[in-house]
Amino acid sequence: MIKVGIIGSTGYAGAELVRLLLGHKNAEIVWYGSRSYIDQKYADVYRNYFKLVENICRAEDMDALAEEADVIFTATPQGLCASLVNEEILSKVKIIDLSADFRLKDVAVYEEWYKLEHKAPQYIEEAVYGLCEINREKIRPARLIANPGCYTTTSILSAYPLVKEGLIDPDTLIIDAKSGTTGAGRGLKLQNLYCEVNESIKAYGVASHRHTPEIEEQLSYAAGRPVTISFTPHLVPMNRGILVTAYASLTDRSLTWADLQAAYERQYGGEKFIRLLDEGVCPETKWVEGSNFVDIGWKIDKRCGRVIIMAALDNLVKGAAGQAVQNMNLLFGEPEDEGLRLAPVFP
Repeated sequence: MIKVGIIGSTGYAGAELVRLLLGHKNAEIVWYGSRSYIDQKYADVYRNYFKLVENICRAEDMDALAEEADVIFTATPQGLCASLVNEEILSKVKIIDLSADFRLKDVAVYEEWYKLEHKAPQYIEEAVYGLCEINREKIRPARLIANPGCYTTTSILSAYPLVKEGLIDPDTLIIDAKSGTTGAGRGLKLQNLYCEVNESIKAYGVASHRHTPEIEEQLSYAAGRPVTISFTPHLVPMNRGILVTAYASLTDRSLTWADLQAAYERQYGGEKFIRLLDEGVCPETKWVEGSNFVDIGWKIDKRCGRVIIMAALDNLVKGAAGQAVQNMNLLFGEPEDEGLRLAPVFP
C-alpha cells in the first residue's frame, strides 16, 4: 500500500487528489495537510466526503510528513514546495509538486516570470517534467516530479506530434486557451467572484502569461531548437475544463488530415488517456469532465495553409490531480490508469 500525504489538500486540486486516491486500490492517504483548516475534520471542509473521510486536517509539515508517507503531493502556490524540500526529505520520500517550482530548467526564467526567488535551484536539473505521455521513462526512477498544469498540458500535447515531426512551423504557433474558474484556485479573489465571472468571458495575461515559457521549453525539446509561441488564456464562466484552439502554418501545404493523423497515432496511438477524434469532430469540455482524458482534433485550412488544432481536458484531473496520480503510478510500478478509470461525467 502506497502511503500518501497531501500538502494543500483543501484547495481544489488537493480535493480532487482525495477523490481520485479514495478510488485507488493500492493507495492510502495518511496526511491531509492544510494551512487554513488545521485540526478541523476534512469532511467539514468538503461535505461531499462525509462518511468517506474521517481524518482531520494537519499542518503543512513536510519534515514530519516524510516520516509517514511514501509520496507527498504538494498542491500549493508557487514557491512553497521549493522552500520546504531538502536532501533529507528527498532521501525518504518522493515528491510530486503541482506548482511550477520545478517545471522550468532555467532558474532565471522562473524568477522573471513568477516574480519569486527560487529557494531550491539545486534540484531544478534533477526534477523530471511529469508529462507522462512524453517523459514516461524518465519519470519512473525519479524522486522529484514537476507536475504540469492545465494550460500547459493541453497546449503541449495538442501540438507536440506535429512539432516533433516537423509538420508545422512552431514559431507560427498561436494558442488560444479557455479555462473554467477552478483553474484560478480556491482563494478569495475579487475577479473570481460569481458576479464578476458570470455572463462574461475575458482574456488575461495577454502576451505575458507565466505558462508561456513552460510551453515553449517543452515544444523546443520536440523541435530540437528554441521555439517562440503566442499564448493567450481566457476565463470562461464554468467550473471545470480547458479548451485550446491552436493555429500554425504547415511546412507543406499538400499535407492532408490523414497525414497529420498518422503523426498523432505514431506519438499517441498506445496512450490510455489521449483520445484522437474522428475527422470533423471537435473536442468539447463536457465530454472530458471528471476524467483524465485529453480529446484532440484538428482541421486543415487549405486556403491559408494552416492547421487548426483543438484539445480539451478537465483542468482539475488531467490538468492537475489526475496527472499527479498518473505520475505516482509510474513511480511505484502501478498500472498507469489505476485510480483513473473514470468515465467523463455528463450532464
